[in-house]
Amino acid sequence: MREFEYCRARSVDEVLRWLRDGTDSKLLAGGQSLLGAMKLGLMAPERLIDLQGLAELRGCAATAGGELQLGAMQSHASLARHALLRGLVPGLARLASHIADEQVRSQGTLGGSLANADPAACWPAGMLALGATLVTDRRELPADEFFTGFFSTALEPDELLCSVRLRRPRRFAYAKFEQAASRFALVGVALAQFDDGAVRVALTGGAHGVQRLPAFEQALGQRFAAEALQGLKVDAALMSSDVHGEADYRAHLAGVLAARVVQDALTLEST
Repeated sequence: MREFEYCRARSVDEVLRWLRDGTDSKLLAGGQSLLGAMKLGLMAPERLIDLQGLAELRGCAATAGGELQLGAMQSHASLARHALLRGLVPGLARLASHIADEQVRSQGTLGGSLANADPAACWPAGMLALGATLVTDRRELPADEFFTGFFSTALEPDELLCSVRLRRPRRFAYAKFEQAASRFALVGVALAQFDDGAVRVALTGGAHGVQRLPAFEQALGQRFAAEALQGLKVDAALMSSDVHGEADYRAHLAGVLAARVVQDALTLEST
């Protein structure tokens, strides 16, 4: 690993000042992806800006408007066990509890995962299905605009993701078929139904980053039952092929998971 400067930020203003001073800087949240990439020589920033000391990027609380605000620096583990999240959106807490292993969950963060936008990550699917709003140091971005493709987001190079805000769904569930070694999603499907009847379905593990499945949303909006998805298929062109599975196999898995996650959402509501 090439030598780099390490800076521990004491404020958001300090982070932004470092990001804009011309030095090739990267933000260090939980470090679960970035440090691995640096060890492999895939990235070699001149400076790491550690966000661990920023209390304003943490928290899990209900807003005055009835929404849920999650700090970007909350770890996966902290969200998995947070009583408020478990009470309001239990399926999202369950999503957090199944990310990787215990060590990764204790270090990895919500914001780090969203900003990295790994096409096989769990959080992007959850936030896209929930129609979350991603709050940065300067603007608010709907999840539909935040995720722009394969490892790609709308974040500017000098922009800091601070928190995520979401409304409480009537139902939410997520299921994935894991890649055995990493526990990333070979394919994953997240689903949210809201009190107005609207349904959002998001797919992770695809070839182009997280994306929605409009035909599935329309069918479930008319009838929220697994049977409503009969005859619907996920386009294999959306999926990638590698040693873990061909695109047509992954597309089939996505359809199976979509039906399963509907049943999970109904089950979670009744427990």
